Amino acid sequence: MMDCVTILTLAVESAGPEAAGEGIVPIDLIWKYITSLNLLEALTFMSFGAVCIFYGWRIFKMLVVISFALLGLIMGITISDKIGGGDSQLLGGLIGLGVMAALSVPLIRWAVSILGAVAGGILTSGMWYACGLSERYIWAGAIIGMVAGGMISFIVFKIAIMLFSSVGGSALMVIGFLAVMCNEHVGREELVKVLVLNHNWFLPVALFVPTVVGIMLQNKFVKGSRDWSV
Repeated sequence: MMDCVTILTLAVESAGPEAAGEGIVPIDLIWKYITSLNLLEALTFMSFGAVCIFYGWRIFKMLVVISFALLGLIMGITISDKIGGGDSQLLGGLIGLGVMAALSVPLIRWAVSILGAVAGGILTSGMWYACGLSERYIWAGAIIGMVAGGMISFIVFKIAIMLFSSVGGSALMVIGFLAVMCNEHVGREELVKVLVLNHNWFLPVALFVPTVVGIMLQNKFVKGSRDWSV
């Protein structure tokens, strides 16, 4: 989970001067991160991703707290770096982590809705990228998904849980699987590199397919579980 936030941080950092051009999506950074994972880390990603896809509806409260805690950690480090820098980064990160984690518990429904909106934005921006549309306006696609995901989250709360847990689990599984394929014992790095760097459709499709499967499976499990409630 921590490593997924690192990817998001890299994506934000990449939207600097190049943001005015076409290279907004940090594919090169994502590729470097995938190849940096060792076999154990990749398998851990895949295992935790599978748990999120199959049983995200069971552990969604924990996932929400972890997600917002990591968000608070990044915010705290960023703010501390701009204000004081140096040793204050760790303290600011810990304070941000604690505050955001504590707030997410009483505001669990709002937190789930926010995560559902973010998941919707990830999916639609991925579709935008897969279709080869201009990256300069990819935020338009993301905003459409965020609005749709947010509206669905407020209307049907359970769908928001399935959506954000399936997207998160799919992202972990895809990263882990690609890292395994790039491992020296498997020897498929060149093939994966071509797919990731040269084919816009690959990563969005790789994320979308397990997400749909996860939502379908979770919906089936929820209907068959009488003791589950939000």
